[in-house]
Amino acid sequence: MFQKNYETVFILTPVLSEVQMKDTVDKFVNLLKEEGAEIVNVENWGLKKMAYPIQKKSTGFYVLVEFNAEPTMIKKLEVEYRRDEKVLRFLTTVLDKHAVTYAERRRKGEFNKKSEAKEEPAK
Repeated sequence: MFQKNYETVFILTPVLSEVQMKDTVDKFVNLLKEEGAEIVNVENWGLKKMAYPIQKKSTGFYVLVEFNAEPTMIKKLEVEYRRDEKVLRFLTTVLDKHAVTYAERRRKGEFNKKSEAKEEPAK
């Protein structure tokens, strides 16, 4: 079988300590590695306010993981998300070639507003 590019974002409950949050992220990253996935990028977006309350919580720790894996791996990952009570929400998507290019450019910082402002010539 061939591997596809995936991106998964999950929200962890805000009652976790920094160490518990990192351990939970590591658990999912290690699960992916054990199943033969290649981790491309892991981003901890930190504690963010959610658009609407989930389980009476208005904030959560957002985490993004980009990886390459077999399509059969996704079901195992999502079962683990559902089993872990620390995960409030999750979404896993397949990245097409345009999304992969965009993700690479985003990681390089090409879309930072600060860098765009510096590039404009002074009038």
